[in-house]
Amino acid sequence: MNVRWMTRSACGLAVAALSACGGSGMNTSGSMPTSNPQMGTVAMMVSDAPSDDWAIVGVRILSIALVPQGGGSPVTVYTAPSPAPMINLVELDQLAELLGNASVPAGTYTGAILTVSGNSGDVQLMVSMDPEAGFAAAAGSTIASNQIEVQNTQGSAGSVTVPVKVSFDSPLIVTANSSNALDLEIELNHPAFIVGHQPPGAGMTLWAVNFRGPVRRHPIPFLTHLVLRHVYGNVTAVSSDNTSITFMRDFPTRPLVNPETATASGQSLTVLADAANGTIFYDLDARTRTIVKDFSAQAATLAGKYVRIAARYQDNGTLVGVRIWASSDFNNVWASPEGHVLHVDATNDVITVINESGAPVKLTVDANTQFFFRTPQNAQADATPIGTGPSFLANNNMVRGFKVHASVDDVLATPLVAQSIDIETAAYSGRISAASTSGFTYAHDYPRIIDDYSLALGYIADGTANGTDGSGNAVSGYKYWDFAYPTLVTTGANAIPNFVSAVGGSSTTGVSFAGTMIFAWGISGAVWGDTANPTGWSLPWTVLMPTPLPLGLVASGLSNNQFTMNVLGGTTPGTVSVSTTSGSATLVYQIDRQNGVLTVSPIDITTSDGLAAFTTGLAVGAPVKVYGVPESDGTLKAYALTYFTGNLMPED
Repeated sequence: MNVRWMTRSACGLAVAALSACGGSGMNTSGSMPTSNPQMGTVAMMVSDAPSDDWAIVGVRILSIALVPQGGGSPVTVYTAPSPAPMINLVELDQLAELLGNASVPAGTYTGAILTVSGNSGDVQLMVSMDPEAGFAAAAGSTIASNQIEVQNTQGSAGSVTVPVKVSFDSPLIVTANSSNALDLEIELNHPAFIVGHQPPGAGMTLWAVNFRGPVRRHPIPFLTHLVLRHVYGNVTAVSSDNTSITFMRDFPTRPLVNPETATASGQSLTVLADAANGTIFYDLDARTRTIVKDFSAQAATLAGKYVRIAARYQDNGTLVGVRIWASSDFNNVWASPEGHVLHVDATNDVITVINESGAPVKLTVDANTQFFFRTPQNAQADATPIGTGPSFLANNNMVRGFKVHASVDDVLATPLVAQSIDIETAAYSGRISAASTSGFTYAHDYPRIIDDYSLALGYIADGTANGTDGSGNAVSGYKYWDFAYPTLVTTGANAIPNFVSAVGGSSTTGVSFAGTMIFAWGISGAVWGDTANPTGWSLPWTVLMPTPLPLGLVASGLSNNQFTMNVLGGTTPGTVSVSTTSGSATLVYQIDRQNGVLTVSPIDITTSDGLAAFTTGLAVGAPVKVYGVPESDGTLKAYALTYFTGNLMPED
C-alpha cells in the first residue's frame, strides 16, 4: 500500500442542493411532522481528496438520508436516477458537484446515511498515468472487477449495497425557508479506503475498498464560497423575463463513449444570468463569445440545447451562471478536458490534463488563452481572467495537482488549443521547510523531474477575511490545523509563529526516524491576488498531514502505548507512540487475506478487547504501515496505522 495522504479545505463531489425525493420528515423535536411540514433547503456535498495514484475511483451513490434527532425514520433527501450515474471521486478535489435542489423538512439532524452500490463493476479503479514509484499496479491500468472487493456489503447479487452511517460532531439544524449546507467528506487517501495486497506467490493483487471510516462530516461555513464543479444539462425553458434558464441535469454516459452522449437524471435546476457583472456565454455552434446580463438574445434558440455551466451560489441559495457553454450536440459541451494537471511544460507552452476517462490530454496555451481562478464569493473576480497567454505558466503559477476545467477553440483540432482554463483549485503540497513569519517552502518530488517543484510561498495578509475557526467564528489572516483534528484550527496573531514552531522552523533537512529523514508535510489551497501578493498566489491555510513512513516491520511489541519498528532496509529501530484516548485515539486497521479474500477491519484501541487484539497483532516481525507526526524527541506520534496478519508481506 503506497499512499500519500493529501486532503483539502473544501473539496467536493457534491450532492449540492439535491432534488426532493420523498422520505419521511421530522420536526425539531424528532416527532413525526404534520401533513404540511415546514421545509428548508439543504445543499449536500459528498467530498473527496486528490490522489497522485488514481485516475478514476468511480462509485455509484444510490441515496442519502438524514437521521433526525430523537429517533424516527431517516429522511431521504436524495435518490439516484436509474441507472445511478457513476461519479469519479478523483475529479472532485475541493469541488461541489450539483445534482439538484432538495426541500428538507425543518428539524434537527444528528447524522446521515450514505448508501453506495456494491455490485460487481459498480466500483471502478483506474491507475494514474504517472503514479508514485513502487505503486502496486501498472500506470494507466484498469483494475479488473474480480480484483476489487467492496467491504461491508449487504443484499443479494444485483442489489448489493453498502450503507455508511456518519455521525455529526454538531447537529444540522434546518429551519423553514432557509438555506443550509452539509458536506460528507470521503477521504480518498485514507489508509483504509483502498488497500492493495499481493503476498509472494499469491498471484494477482486484490484491492479492498472500504467506505466505513473514510467518510466524515466537514464544516461548510459559507454557501457562497463553494466552488461548484461545472454542471451539464439540457435547457427546457427560458424564463418569461429572460433572467434565468431551467435545464434538466445530465451526466456523461459511463463507460464513456465517443462521441459522448448524455444520460438524463430527471432533476431540474434553474440558473440566473449575472445581471450585475455579466455572464460569459459561449455559443459553441456559432463559435462566438459574448457577455450577457440576461438571456433575451438567446431565448429563441436556447431551449433544447445542451449546456455546461460554471455557477456560483448566492446567499439566498439561488444559482448564478459565471460562464455558460451551449451547443446542440452534447459532445461539444462535454469534450473540454477536466481534471488534475499532470504536467506543465512552460518551455513548449503545453499543459497535460487527466480527463474523466483517465487519459492524458495535451493543451497548447497560446496568446489568447485566458486563465480564471474560481472565487465564487467575489462575483467580479470570478469572471475576470488572472492571466493570459504562455507567460502565466512561468514561475510555477501552475503546477501538477491543480484541478482545472479547460475549454478549447476547436474540439477537432490537433493539437488542442485552450480557449480558457478555469483553475478550480490551486493546491500546493509536499514537504515543508524554511518556515518563517513571511512564508515557507513547499517541495514536491514526482516520478518525472519535470513535475518537481520547490517554491517559496507567502501567507495572506493579516486583515484578509478567511472563513471561520472550528467554532464557526469569522477569522482573518492565515490559519492552520492538524489533519487529525479539523475543528482545532489555530488562528489569530499566534497562528504564524505557532505554525513555524510546529513544522520545525527554518530547518531544511528534516528529522531522522529509524534512519529515515522525516519532514512535516502539508497541503494548502492558494488564492490569487490577495493584498499580500496582488499579482500572484498566497496561502490562506495549511493542513498539516500525517507523514507516511515507508513500510516497516515491528522490532519490539506494544508496551506503554509505544512500539519500535524498522523501515524496510533500515537497521536502527524507531519508536512509535499511539493514543488510546477516546476522541483522539490512533486509527488502527487490521488487514487479513484468507482464501483469496482481503478484509479490512477497524480496531478500536480505546476498548480492552481492541487494545488486546492490537497488542497481539503487533508481534515482532509483523508488517506495519504508519502515518504520523514527528515529535521533537525523535519519536513518531501515530495518527493512523495498519498492520498485516500472518507473515505475508503486503504491497508497499
